[in-house]
Amino acid sequence: MNVRILIMSAAMAATAGTVWAKLPAPSDEAKAKAADAKAKADDAAKKDAVQLGKSQDKAVANYRKTKGIKAPASMAGKK
Repeated sequence: MNVRILIMSAAMAATAGTVWAKLPAPSDEAKAKAADAKAKADDAAKKDAVQLGKSQDKAVANYRKTKGIKAPASMAGKK
C-alpha cells in the first residue's frame, strides 16, 4: 500500500508544473474574434429578451381575457 502512495505522490509532483503553467496571451486576431462573438451573443440576448417580453404580454392578455379580469387602474390608460 505504501508503494502505491509513493508512486501517486511522485506522479502528482511530476505533473504539478503542468497544472500551474500559464497560457500564452491571445493574439490580436483571437481577441477580435472573441469581441465579435461577444457582440453577436449580446445582440441575440437582446432579441431574446424582446421576444420573451412580447410572449409574456400575450400570455397575460390571454389570461385576463379568459378569466374576465380587467387591467389594473395604473395600466388602464396605457393601451
